[in-house]
Amino acid sequence: RKERKSHGAARKRARSGDCDVNAGDFISRLPDAVLGTIISLLPTKDGGRTQILSRRWRHLWRSAPLNLEVITGPPGSYPRHHHPSAVHHSAVSKIISQHLGPARRFCLKHLIDGDLPEMESWLDSRALISLQELDIINYTGYKTGYTLPQSVFRSASTLLVAKIMGCNFPDAITRSMNFYLLNQLSMDCVSISGDVFHGLLSGCHALESLAMLEVHAAGCLRVSSPTLRSIGFRKGSRKRAELVLEDTPRLERLLLPYCDRNNSATIRVIWAPKLQIFGPFSTGACELRVFQVAATDIIQHSYMEMVIFYVGCFLQGMSPVSSTNSIHTVKVLALGCSEHQLGAVLDVLMWFPCLEKLYVTFHAHYRTFKQNEHHYDPLHPACLQTHLKRVVFKLFKGSKQQIEFVMFFILYVKLLKKIEFQVCGDYYNTEFVARQRALLKVGNRASRYAQFTFRNTSGCTDDHVTKHIHDLSLADPF
Repeated sequence: RKERKSHGAARKRARSGDCDVNAGDFISRLPDAVLGTIISLLPTKDGGRTQILSRRWRHLWRSAPLNLEVITGPPGSYPRHHHPSAVHHSAVSKIISQHLGPARRFCLKHLIDGDLPEMESWLDSRALISLQELDIINYTGYKTGYTLPQSVFRSASTLLVAKIMGCNFPDAITRSMNFYLLNQLSMDCVSISGDVFHGLLSGCHALESLAMLEVHAAGCLRVSSPTLRSIGFRKGSRKRAELVLEDTPRLERLLLPYCDRNNSATIRVIWAPKLQIFGPFSTGACELRVFQVAATDIIQHSYMEMVIFYVGCFLQGMSPVSSTNSIHTVKVLALGCSEHQLGAVLDVLMWFPCLEKLYVTFHAHYRTFKQNEHHYDPLHPACLQTHLKRVVFKLFKGSKQQIEFVMFFILYVKLLKKIEFQVCGDYYNTEFVARQRALLKVGNRASRYAQFTFRNTSGCTDDHVTKHIHDLSLADPF
């Protein structure tokens, strides 16, 4: 009976807003600013629902930073479980009029063909004047002709994160734009001219990570940024694309997720003196050329032209490698190949004499790229003798060709400390691991201290590489 009375009293205090320690409501005792931040991190609908918790919470949503996620399309035309946190676009005007506080994030998920006239009025409203995050996602694709409105970057001076997907950039959108705080920019399946792209980057004064995934551009994409540390690039159209890294003094990683072997792209790295992480790309479909920029430049600051042909050709026409044109800064490299392409992998490694960690993914669909492998010089590439310490083999199945591939590194990499085998789930078991250890156990290996580890993996995709374009906290995105 006493217990029922205490519960009843707690319910009365909750309804009246009189929350204390005895009621167990410690959260409501936090300052309004903290509670407002918590609400702003909730999905739009859940943030609005906090008003029913108690009188203490009733006014908080109206003044908390707004997290507004909007979805277009006729009601019932899309699965609600795919977009549970989004509100229908018909409710946006009411939400904006009732919310008195600033807006933190605006996300538009566009599911219908054509423009959305209401968006101009939303972005011009006082409620969305100081956005920190902006997501414009057009699921119908840029080919439907959806063009970003002129007001989409009205909050340019306050934006921290921006993602544009499936849209066309108008030629005048970036004129006189200054993104003083923008730290992350993602462009996925967009159409943009080279001049607009250059103007957009010129206005970014704090940009650290840039994702260009299926950017369809008329002309060359030239990147010059004193602040960029990470770039992700994936070409989508069947026309040849060109990316030129002209002046990127702080660039640390160049990530190439989900490169399509049927397409081609040219990547030129002219100035990236801190580039340490590179890949993944296919050894069976690339050509590397390295040229010195000028005699006065530091030896490591070389001109690198990488032409990626996804048409099945091998490394061709490579310039002779020397200490004056190799890339000394790269420490981590990821490659994709077949088990028949040891020679192609070694040719690529010639350009990275200071490589410390190598990822090799065995792709079954690369088996058509067969080469006649004969004699290899164990003294070259230089990284095998001086720097390489760790090798990771992904999609390892223990075939005879894969064992021979791995054995080369065991016999000739002098400073090797660890080889990791990521095995597909269908192959992994204790008998498999024991058999592989027996096959790899040799007495004349180059490093007596090398350790072998086996991991069970469900598969190998580049999803994690794409995610880590913006995640700079992880030292190794592979």
